[in-house]
Amino acid sequence: MANIIVVFPKLEDAKSIRNILTRNGFNVTAVCTTGAQALNYTEELGDGIVVCGYKFADMHYSVLHDYLPEGFQMLLVASRQYWGECTADDLVCVSMPLKLHDLIDTLTMMEEALARRRRKRKAQPKQRSEEDKEIIVRAKETLMERNNMTEQEAHRYIQKCSMDSGTNMVETAYMILEIMKQ
Repeated sequence: MANIIVVFPKLEDAKSIRNILTRNGFNVTAVCTTGAQALNYTEELGDGIVVCGYKFADMHYSVLHDYLPEGFQMLLVASRQYWGECTADDLVCVSMPLKLHDLIDTLTMMEEALARRRRKRKAQPKQRSEEDKEIIVRAKETLMERNNMTEQEAHRYIQKCSMDSGTNMVETAYMILEIMKQ
């Protein structure tokens, strides 16, 4: 479930949008009246959707959009006359007057896209630094030298120890190097 931040200049408008969204099963994390408040919440959250109006007391929606962290999307609720200014590719717009099913369908679509990106990000293997690779190579070489293992056997041994102890391979390789020093 995505974190949703609702930002409108009038608190009553923001609360009514929040109520609509929560009644329809969305997780509204915060209700704000300024862009600065919304940015504070985005720093605490990893990703999510910002549902906002066109202009706030402290900034324009485009400024807020530019400052949003990478994992956030924006849903602009504004009249069609402002849509011509919406040049960002990742900005989604819903027209005023607001139709409930348009808002719900659009947010559902955005939430699904966010979930797909999360899954894709988790599926990618984490890249190791050169230092981390060097530690693993040294641990394998040590195991190969002292225990007469092949490179593949040493790698599997480090993997198994890593899985058994619940640590990553770099930490396990470092522990092996420390133990073998003695």
